[in-house]
Amino acid sequence: MMPASIWPQDRGAPHDSYFSALNAELRRNGPARPCLVIDLDRLDHNIALVRQVMGPGRSLRIVAKSLPSLALLDYVLLASGSSRLMAFHQPFLSEEARRFPQVDILLGKPMPVRAAAAFYDQLQGPFDAARQLQWLLDTPQRLAQYLTLAQQRGLSMRINIELDVGLHRGGVAEEKVLADMLEMIERNPAHLTFGGFMGYEPHVAKLPRAFGTQAQLHEKVLQRYRDFMQVVSSSYPKLFHQGLTLNAGGSMSYRLYGEQTLINDISVGSAFLKPADFDLSLLAEHQPAMFIAAPVLKVLGGTRIPGADWIGKAAAWWNPNRRLTYFLYGGHWLARYESPRGLLEHPMMGYSTNQQFVNGSAATALAPDDYVFLRPTQSEAVMLQFGAMVILRQGKIVDYWPVLGSSDPGPSLQGASQVQTTHREIASHA
Repeated sequence: MMPASIWPQDRGAPHDSYFSALNAELRRNGPARPCLVIDLDRLDHNIALVRQVMGPGRSLRIVAKSLPSLALLDYVLLASGSSRLMAFHQPFLSEEARRFPQVDILLGKPMPVRAAAAFYDQLQGPFDAARQLQWLLDTPQRLAQYLTLAQQRGLSMRINIELDVGLHRGGVAEEKVLADMLEMIERNPAHLTFGGFMGYEPHVAKLPRAFGTQAQLHEKVLQRYRDFMQVVSSSYPKLFHQGLTLNAGGSMSYRLYGEQTLINDISVGSAFLKPADFDLSLLAEHQPAMFIAAPVLKVLGGTRIPGADWIGKAAAWWNPNRRLTYFLYGGHWLARYESPRGLLEHPMMGYSTNQQFVNGSAATALAPDDYVFLRPTQSEAVMLQFGAMVILRQGKIVDYWPVLGSSDPGPSLQGASQVQTTHREIASHA
């Protein structure tokens, strides 16, 4: 008889109460296609956690790429009390400037100068780019390109300088390079103003502890920041003032900034929705608030491999987690299976964006038209793949929110009164 220790264990389980209720709601009222689901109650919980870290002298900057929907950004800005965005994509930057003419926007990466020119070509409405927009630049060469653009068009451009504080993904790493950039800004006050610094440091949360504790790595980041600040205050005092944006942080590290006094602008994005790549100790209190929901199209007994049926039969006999086969509507997303538990893809069947082949044990208990739930590993790329997002409040569908770059508004809702109250409920739920 086969030793029990080497026999594969049944890892399957049906939907728990949360996903069972969500499955029932989607079966009754959902769009009957793969969709991205946002749970506002969980989102509110995460917003409240972020707000606890923001004390006097610290402002929250919402990372737009991680929440790529104007309606979602509107919700988070209002619920968090923030008036600052970080933008990463020129077409989305143009839309955000039109939708939120009151916010301060900092670019999250250096843009080709032609992208900056395209933004000014498309700029409409009351958004004052000279006062409200900070271009992130990383080299004297790119700064010279932006200066030429400003001179040609008669623009005044706020410049924020990207610092390498340990991530080594570009940015200013030498004080001499920083001095060259500050010198260029100081000599051209009609066209360039100094907005501050941005130093991104996700390595603090992700490096193995052999490289140091999080506190030790974070202190190194802050010391590098102080060294660069010293260059400004000592050599370019005309550019040094209390209104500088000193940005750092991110979803992986924002909680480390609760006590320090140097950084006054802290970025947070993915922590609001907590995709799977953000299952980190610093975010242990955050709840996943975003799921992919994919309908089950077909349920077959066993595992059937084209041209090699015997392999499929042997696999199903050997492994209880391959006793059933589900074909999903869509598939091959950057995501991990969340519910029901124990679902497996098959190495011989590979991946399909049309009908994904998934095995499960009898305990998974899915029927056609039920939903499989997955957690995206990240937010920005995945959220743009599904059209309008399904918005939940207390387990019920209350709205559909379009994503940036999509013309899909989502299905119309019969419960219009519920939709109208979605944003009004922020104060009571957040």
